[in-house]
Amino acid sequence: MKLQIKRRIGILLVVIILLISSFLSYVYLNDRPGGFSDQRMSRLLGMDETIHIPTGETPEIAIQKYRTEQLPSQIIHEEPVEGGIIVFTTRASSESSNLQVEYVRKRIFGWKWGWGGGYGIGKSSSNPSAMDYMSMPRLEHIESPFPIIFGNVLNPAIKRITVETKGNGTQISTEAKLVEVGAERNIWFVLLPSTASTPLNIKALNEEGILIASKEIHDPNDIGALLIED
Repeated sequence: MKLQIKRRIGILLVVIILLISSFLSYVYLNDRPGGFSDQRMSRLLGMDETIHIPTGETPEIAIQKYRTEQLPSQIIHEEPVEGGIIVFTTRASSESSNLQVEYVRKRIFGWKWGWGGGYGIGKSSSNPSAMDYMSMPRLEHIESPFPIIFGNVLNPAIKRITVETKGNGTQISTEAKLVEVGAERNIWFVLLPSTASTPLNIKALNEEGILIASKEIHDPNDIGALLIED
């Protein structure tokens, strides 16, 4: 009887080890550069060749490995989200207002870039913007926390920002998160519901709750700026 019990335990341990080994093998083949996940993304983007997205020990290293940019960028904020983290970066420039967002996924063997993008808008001394923005929609079948709208707050009078959208036939108002990222500098962003659709109505309010700037956008990939209303 004892021998049979030991034999059953031994068989069970072998099965467990094989299952764990098979799982880890699949995860590695899925997440390695050029692996299954990269192949799926390449097909969804209509690419002829498979992209190779490297993994990194940290989100910052993963972004650096993937982007391989020559111009230096500075990380100004990191926002934890389900499945990973959103990293906001910027480049020092006196001629443009710019911002970049990167979504990095947490994997068993490290961090892996998932999606991202950014913009740069020239500054005008004669008609300065109150704030700027970029809208990034959710991509079908690609894992990410998007859609997102994000940007720079350029006028200190702005204390609150909301984005109104339509989803499932109802009007939805989502409060933006404002983050201080440096001396007298704030960024803002809104992670919208996956059901959100255009048009999107951006509203900026002052400390008293008075509307001081607004804009309705119809392109889910839009980039632009808002001026203080007269």
